[in-house]
Amino acid sequence: MSSPEDTPIHLVLITGMSGSGKSVALTALEDVGFYCVDNLPPELLEAFIELEQSHQAARVAIAMDVRSAASLPGLPKRLLQLQRRTTRPVHLTTVFLDATTETLVRRFSETRRLHPLSLKQAHDQHRALTDAIEHERDILAELRDQALVLDTSLIRPTRLRSQIKDLLGATQAPLTLVFESFAFKRGIPMDADFVFDVRMLPNPHYEPELKPLSGLDAPVANYLAGQPEVLQMEAQITGFLNHWLPQMLRDHRSYVTVAIGCTGGQHRSVYLVEQLARSFGAHWSTRVRHREDDSWPGPLRAAEH
Repeated sequence: MSSPEDTPIHLVLITGMSGSGKSVALTALEDVGFYCVDNLPPELLEAFIELEQSHQAARVAIAMDVRSAASLPGLPKRLLQLQRRTTRPVHLTTVFLDATTETLVRRFSETRRLHPLSLKQAHDQHRALTDAIEHERDILAELRDQALVLDTSLIRPTRLRSQIKDLLGATQAPLTLVFESFAFKRGIPMDADFVFDVRMLPNPHYEPELKPLSGLDAPVANYLAGQPEVLQMEAQITGFLNHWLPQMLRDHRSYVTVAIGCTGGQHRSVYLVEQLARSFGAHWSTRVRHREDDSWPGPLRAAEH
């Protein structure tokens, strides 16, 4: 029988930009059985983990952000030491929520909340808010580099909750591939590690019977599968990923997000995301996300293979 000292614990660290949805993410984790703490000072992290392990806790989620700005520089080192312990093992997943500066400014303006780094006495509040957001990006840059990044600029809170819950089903894998389709007309996802532009490929949008469908529909998939350029693009992306993924695994990456973009994010990018996820799913843990349509099944789901 294992002792409290040997009890492994799954720690999820939620961090990111103020206004990016950290409270929503923490609530989602609480819904699936995590014990959640918001705004824990980094200095208390190890003591808190030891306390929870003495209580035989299995899953804990903590939110840390720029509200603890003075202590954040030392957090990456604390997290590394926590993972390297030979006793009381800790499985760590760090999730960084991000959004464009324009989106964050709008959210703060709508809620009339003050940014944690804003100066109340500033003459130009809009400029002060923008400066505070950019300063926050600088403070959190090192944490962002070590985390799974989710861009919340264009997703609703309900969708973010679904993505958080689904992602945690993949955390035991050494490396998880997230394949994401998107529309260039709505901007490149901030969470992408690799971006592939497929707008030069034949477009089903111009085929009247295919225009209202998506890359998830068989007629569109059959059309694109018959185009040599599409097959060539798929093979080249596959070759690129096969070459570099082992190196990223050796570099201790936990997640890699591959974004495929076309004009509307409906046909070509969706089809290729599905094909790539199915192909790589034979050897890697894979997830699928279609950014542009909430009606498609599962905004973030395990790939079928």
